[in-house]
Amino acid sequence: MKGQDDLLSLLDDQKETSVVNYAFKTNRIINMHSIENTHRGVLDFKVSHRFGFLNSGIDNFFGLDQSSIRLGLEYGLSDRLMFGLGRSSFRKTIDGFFKYKLVRQRTGTKKFPISLSLFHSTAIETIEFANQDRENFFSSRLFYTWQLLIARKFSDRLSFQMNPGFVHRNLVQTKEEKNDVLFLGLGSRFKLNNRISLNAEYILADRSGLREEFTNSVAIGFDIETGGHVFQLHLTNSTAMIEKGFITENTGRFLEGDIHFGFNISRVFTLSKPKEFQKN
Repeated sequence: MKGQDDLLSLLDDQKETSVVNYAFKTNRIINMHSIENTHRGVLDFKVSHRFGFLNSGIDNFFGLDQSSIRLGLEYGLSDRLMFGLGRSSFRKTIDGFFKYKLVRQRTGTKKFPISLSLFHSTAIETIEFANQDRENFFSSRLFYTWQLLIARKFSDRLSFQMNPGFVHRNLVQTKEEKNDVLFLGLGSRFKLNNRISLNAEYILADRSGLREEFTNSVAIGFDIETGGHVFQLHLTNSTAMIEKGFITENTGRFLEGDIHFGFNISRVFTLSKPKEFQKN
């Protein structure tokens, strides 16, 4: 019968179509957000740390005497939506974000070549205003970032991602600077074995909207999975660990030795099990 044939055809399509997962090990490449989300019902406690510049000399033990840190909590509301909150020591900043997966890469009869996610963050600086003699407004503390995450997993070993977007700064320091700064982030992952991968990223920002001393973010490092933890060890010229910092306030010059050794540590806790795993 035609109805039965249509049903069998639909079942065949579902069997032959599969979602491509794990383009990246965690929801960060290094500094940038990756296409991955924290799973539904899972709380991710993330510690990010950057030591001082390696070229700061023996007096600072090549940067190990200095540090910048971010503590964050991130939660998966659904298979597509996650949100997070964090606090950074760099300029005493509080940030919140959400990431929504629009389309997932698929293979099979209903294949789609890429994954797409929408990302937004809001950051609030709590450091004292530099000029206390003028009238300062709370809105001057606010920064916003929008990104479209575009990723493709080419093979079991190789993944690539592009993050076009812009940062909006309510307050800038000079008239020559722009409130809106366009950027393009590029990131990749190469899987070395089942537990270790090599990651790299570069963020190209619109130089016309920034002061001369600010530079593009560069980072390279390794992801190491150990049970419930994922360690990300890396070298980067970026001190900040949120978008408004490593895109628009980055001062390190990688080729001149302005390099931080840093790490991200991710520890996950399952707070709500999916219904299919719950006991009646």
